[in-house]
Amino acid sequence: MSTLVVSTFHLLTARVVSFTSGIEELCSKRDELNRQIQQEEKGRLQHDIRVLTEKLSRVNESLARRLSVRADFDHTIGETEGAFMKILESCQTLLSVIKKEAGNLSKATEPGRKDH
Repeated sequence: MSTLVVSTFHLLTARVVSFTSGIEELCSKRDELNRQIQQEEKGRLQHDIRVLTEKLSRVNESLARRLSVRADFDHTIGETEGAFMKILESCQTLLSVIKKEAGNLSKATEPGRKDH
């Protein structure tokens, strides 16, 4: 082989090695960057999960308080309606007694009625 061919071969070999080394370095940098991106994304997601978990906890606490207040309202409304129904029944009974007594008084005060 001639010196030119050998030197060209060595030059090409060196360039291929250099090219391969450069590609490997780029791949390594890309892989490291990819790991960083994944870690940052993971960190953001973990932060978001913490924030949302805290928010969910506050919402659940608020909901529990409101459900308790609603139960108190339901209880008060039930008792009030029951008491109101008793008042209506008493009013109806009183009205019946008044009508009966008014009728009795009317009969007793009718002109021309003979008493015992």
